[in-house]
Amino acid sequence: MKITVVGTGYVGLVTGTCFAETGNDVTCVDIDANKVKKLSSGQITIYEPGLEKLFERNLKEERLFFTTSLEEGIKDAEVIFLALPTPPGADGAADLSFVLNVAAHLGKIMTDYKVIVDKSTVPVGTAEKVTAAIAQNCKTPFDVVSNPEFLREGVAVDDFMKPDRVVIGTMSERARKVMGELYAPFVRQGNPILFMDEKSAELTKYAANSFLATKISFMNEIAVLCEKLGADVDMVRKGIGSDDRIGKRFLFPGIGYGGSCFPKDVQALVKSSQDAQYEFKILNAVMDVNENQKLFLLPKIKSFFKNDLKGKHFALWGLAFKPNTDDIREAPALYIIEALLAEGATVSVFDPEAMANVKQVVGDKIIYAEHQYTCLENADALIIATEWSVFRTPDFHKISASLKNQAIFDGRNLFEVSRMKELGYHYESVGRIPAIL
Repeated sequence: MKITVVGTGYVGLVTGTCFAETGNDVTCVDIDANKVKKLSSGQITIYEPGLEKLFERNLKEERLFFTTSLEEGIKDAEVIFLALPTPPGADGAADLSFVLNVAAHLGKIMTDYKVIVDKSTVPVGTAEKVTAAIAQNCKTPFDVVSNPEFLREGVAVDDFMKPDRVVIGTMSERARKVMGELYAPFVRQGNPILFMDEKSAELTKYAANSFLATKISFMNEIAVLCEKLGADVDMVRKGIGSDDRIGKRFLFPGIGYGGSCFPKDVQALVKSSQDAQYEFKILNAVMDVNENQKLFLLPKIKSFFKNDLKGKHFALWGLAFKPNTDDIREAPALYIIEALLAEGATVSVFDPEAMANVKQVVGDKIIYAEHQYTCLENADALIIATEWSVFRTPDFHKISASLKNQAIFDGRNLFEVSRMKELGYHYESVGRIPAIL
């Protein structure tokens, strides 16, 4: 098929590249001329494992194109995906202005039948709004479909190429046939394409992310209780995770979730509930727990240094909100850095991929180390905020040689407490009995 993807952010670029990989001709449209120039010349603009290889191959094979012109981009397209930003407004509601502006423009320039697909995460009722925006100026038939993405940053290519399920919201048989044909190569192993109405598809995405956020916040609450009662959250996690009704995933305690999806999707579902005159009590609690969890380590750090961090220097490993991405949106590390600076401390940081993005936000308030071990030089303690694989089996002799105090505050429970005791560290983590010097 000939496909257009409007928006070349995280979802748009993954979507366009993966559709090209299955033989489709894909044109990606973006208003950012500099970004389009980079992409057209073979320079990928996001970090996502496995994506660059597919991107380069399909660019070379001339199945993947980039343009700033919407008219040029949709000229021969059968399907148009809207992968546009839907940032939260001040009240938590998703801002649909980018989506609706493009929809209105499409209505003016479409000359034959097309399927317009909401790929962005959007509130219930958006398909109706997009339909109305297009219809104002459109003289040709079209269908608007809801097709939410379920891409996990760090494994997005695998998620797209081998999806657990594909959710398609449409009541149109014509659109259903087009979408079924488009996604057929991705579900050859038998995973389902779930057809439903547009509103149910829109709510499915919010419900999925909000449920996962709830699991994370629940385990973080259990972790707090474990510390108060003297239990080990790792044992509790294994004990409940072996129950197949609960499952093992998203039960790891830590310093809160971040990223582009969970925070804004939970917030948006709460706002949609309020608009429907329903108070979603569980999700309000989820947001409160997560907000508090981001600074979970700070009282432990302050206690170790007798409530005086002024003049202390900290090494911080991990800036991205999760490993295998350079995404720092709502990353707990940023909250920790801000709190340490406010206490009069200084901070050196290291992350395999996210430092350039942090520098754009934080600037020169912190020191950016070229290596995870040079980050430790003259530090009073080490803080771990992201569970990158490279941090899991470090050289503890190098750590000991660099730190002024044998103190590690681990927000991701990377190490065994017993091992840290043997090595002689003051080691505090989340929901486990600490190793105290």
